[in-house]
Formats: sequence, structure tokens, C-alpha cells
Amino acid sequence: MSSNEIEIVGKSVKDMYGTAMGKVVGTITAIDGSIDTVGIDCGSEVLKQVPFEQLVVKEDVVIFIPKWRLDSHRLLRSKELALRRLKALMNLSAENEEMKEDAGLIHEKYKTQLQSLNETEAKIKNTLDKRKAELDEHLKSVKMFLFDAKVQFNSDEIAQSKFDSIKSQTAEIMERISHEKAEILNIQQRIADLSLDDLPTETPKQQIEEPAQSYLESAKDEEPVVALPEVPQNVEAPPEVPRDVETKDAVHNYACIIAQQNKKPDDTEPGDWLTRMQAQ
Repeated sequence: MSSNEIEIVGKSVKDMYGTAMGKVVGTITAIDGSIDTVGIDCGSEVLKQVPFEQLVVKEDVVIFIPKWRLDSHRLLRSKELALRRLKALMNLSAENEEMKEDAGLIHEKYKTQLQSLNETEAKIKNTLDKRKAELDEHLKSVKMFLFDAKVQFNSDEIAQSKFDSIKSQTAEIMERISHEKAEILNIQQRIADLSLDDLPTETPKQQIEEPAQSYLESAKDEEPVVALPEVPQNVEAPPEVPRDVETKDAVHNYACIIAQQNKKPDDTEPGDWLTRMQAQ
């Protein structure tokens, strides 16, 4: 039996938020003698086998770390490093033209690694969402339990001391749930912030492709120019409509005025023409 095994067996186990889980009853070791799995007596759940990497051994207690937390932090470290390497690689290739061909091979390698990390990221996001949903359900259950205790207290079924004890313990549970949800939200935000947007990329000027460019230029040259008709300078404004036009006679008189103004110079009445001929 290794020294690590002696130190861990018999110790109580709590999660990272302070909830008691049970105590260590034994371990399973790998072929090299290192601890591989730890058996925890969880009461009604009987024996729970937990990977040793999820445990932190303290002097008087063993702390259990959720798997989603380990996987999330491992993903963050790996992706941050991959993005930093990609950024450094792209900066080097931008500064030295001769390195572009060699850098392309390594670039594809890092791209493949990022693609694999993205698949892992999708699974972790799904796990985090499920855990948040579980915590929401636990919170509802605790609040319902507390409210029922208030009803019992107000109906004189339980004493003040008992109600205070229930209120204190449920407050601790809700606080632990709040801490875990806050950590999940923080990790989700950190994962969302890790993207390829911060990497330097070539940003060529916005240009139209050559076929489209030539087409637009030719279309512009062949576009017919439509001449606008000239506006006569000596056009008189039409007379205003009399405001006192209310009867048929007034309308008839107004129409005669308009016809007289629109009459051409040669459009004289027959009587006027005969008078001028006789005068000659």
C-alpha cells in the first residue's frame, strides 16, 4: 500500500462547495502503484468510484472536483495555447515571405488541432447547459421545501427553533447552488471569448472581381444619355381660379377667358377678318 493510499483512506469527502459526500473506503491502483480510482462511501448511493484526478487531498478532508470543471479548464488551457501559437505563426509568416511555405504546413496542423478542440468544446457546452438545468431544478426544490416550512411554522406545527434551523440549512444549499452556477456562467463566457477573431488575417482592399469590373465599366460607357426637354422661359403662369365661381354662368365666363388667352394670333374671328379686308 502506497503512502498516498494510507493518507487518503478513511478521510471524509466534500465537494468544492462544502457539501459532505461520504468517506474514502479504499483505492484501486495502476500497475505502477499510483492511485487510479478512489472508492467513496456515499451512504444511500453505496460505493462511488471516482478517478483520483478529480480529488484534492488535504490534511483533514478530501475535496471532490466535478468532471465538468476539469474538462472545461483543460479545454481553456489547450485552446488558449493553440490560438497563441496560431497568432505567432501568422505574425512570423507575415514578416518573412520566405517562411510562408513552411508555415503553411504547421498552420494546417494547428487548424486540425483546433477543429478537434471545437468538437470537445461542443460536448462541454452541452454538459454545462445540462448541469445548469439540474441546478435550477435543485433550487426550485429547496425553495419549495423552505416555503413549506414557513407554512408549518405559521400554522404552529413546528417551533421557532426548528424553523430557524431549516431556514439556515436551506440558505447554505442555495448559496452553494449560486456559487456553482456563477462558476459555470464564468466558464461559458471564457469559452465564448476564445475564437479566431483576434488572429491577424490578411485584409485585402475591397475590390470587384475582374469579370464583374469589366462588365460594370462597359455598361457605364454604353449607358445612353437621356436629354431632358428644355423648359420654355416665356411660359406664363395660368390664371388663378376665381374664388367666387359658384354658378354655372361664372364657370362659363371663366372658360371663355381661358379660351381667349389660349387663342393663337391667327385664330381671329370671321367678322374681324372681313372688317380689315373692307378697310383695305
